Amino acid sequence: MIEKAFTWMANRVAHLAGLPWTFALCLLIVVIWAASGPIFGFSDTWQLVINTGTTIVTFLMVFLIQNTQNRDGAAIQAKLDELIRVSRAHNHFIGIEHLTESEVEEIRAKCEAAAKRHDRKIAETAASKAVAGKQGSSNDRKIAHTAAKKTVAAKNGSKKKTAA
Repeated sequence: MIEKAFTWMANRVAHLAGLPWTFALCLLIVVIWAASGPIFGFSDTWQLVINTGTTIVTFLMVFLIQNTQNRDGAAIQAKLDELIRVSRAHNHFIGIEHLTESEVEEIRAKCEAAAKRHDRKIAETAASKAVAGKQGSSNDRKIAHTAAKKTVAAKNGSKKKTAA
């Protein structure tokens, strides 16, 4: 019960906090506070009012927004896991969000390397088709040209990474 109430409140506050009217209202409050400075002689109490108010709002918003982001992230992850599960993708990717940052980085690097190998293979296949059949269609030549450009770009990208 309390979890549902908190979730509803967190969603509502996060939604309202992102509206242009909310920003305008907060800006108006700051302008009124600043304009009231001469009336209160720019006193310590006058400064304390805005500092305390903004600190409390910020403190509470951190928890509400974090809660909303956690749920959104978990929902997106569940959707991606389901897409992996029902597709030809590798099921061992499901749950990798629970690994350490270095473990995830290692998997990402392996995926990038596999993608580059795949692009090179496609480029080589298309290039050999184009060379083998110079009489081939212009579409084959376009595919070979595009694949060859990707291969060159991939090689240049890996050279830049090793140089950095």
